[in-house]
Amino acid sequence: MEILDILLTANFWEAAIRIASPLIFGVLGALICERAGVLNLGIEGIFTAGAMAGWMAVWLGVDLWTGVLVAALTGAAFGFLHAMLTVPLGLSQHVSGIGVTLLASSLSYFIYRTALPNVSTPPRIEPFRPFEIPFLSDLPFIGSALFSQTAFTYLAFILVAVVAYVLYKTPLGLALRAVGDNPDSVDAQGLSVYGLRIGAVVAGSALMAMGGAFLTMSAFDAFFFGMVNGRGWICIALTVFASWRPGKALAGALLFGAFDAFQVRLQTQVGAFLPSQVFLMLPYFFAIVALVLVARKADYPRALLVPWFKGAR
Repeated sequence: MEILDILLTANFWEAAIRIASPLIFGVLGALICERAGVLNLGIEGIFTAGAMAGWMAVWLGVDLWTGVLVAALTGAAFGFLHAMLTVPLGLSQHVSGIGVTLLASSLSYFIYRTALPNVSTPPRIEPFRPFEIPFLSDLPFIGSALFSQTAFTYLAFILVAVVAYVLYKTPLGLALRAVGDNPDSVDAQGLSVYGLRIGAVVAGSALMAMGGAFLTMSAFDAFFFGMVNGRGWICIALTVFASWRPGKALAGALLFGAFDAFQVRLQTQVGAFLPSQVFLMLPYFFAIVALVLVARKADYPRALLVPWFKGAR
């Protein structure tokens, strides 16, 4: 098979969509936080916490969807911590976010080691299985690529539409976008700037944790150290790439998923001539290039990273 022929195979795009799925959750979460004016650099740790919490809940006996809920609540808890530090207290969003990442990651590893002190191989769970949608999965090419995924992946695509509808078709979405651009105008309308921002960070963090749960409950069937592997940081970059729009966020996640799936297959073609690290680097390199090309034209929320205090001018 020629290298470019890889792009024309259904199993390549099936893998690209699967790889993109956790990124979709993460970039939607980051988008909601930043639309409200709060940068959440805790995403990497929240991914890890969601992956561990969801997996451990299922391992302890709950069903898969309850495990997803546990992961979301775990992410929401860390999001609430970050929101309380950065919104009413006005502390540095960068420092708080990095602190949340360190806390969430370390706490997840500590709980894992405490619960399983003598385990060398992570216990396995029964993950989400691919679910073929009747009739649609029989379509040539697109059927097996898009309509033979797990229910968790379908949920990611549904949430893109839900987030887009809420942001652009509802009063809540209008208020959320306004609080990220001009919080004084929101306060003048009698709405709570603090409440909107805290709610956005909590909801966004819950989605981030669901992205982590996807790794342990759909992509894999166990939790292991380092499995997040920078996906949270990629979601931060994809948010800028998407200009804070859900549709573009979906496209960016799929693009990165395609890069990652392509490098795996490229290794089998020319892996004998280049070190494997070169191929592992490619998706991140292309993500940086794409970010550089669009970042200068990005219409960012004007109150992003700007603390707001009621009554201050």
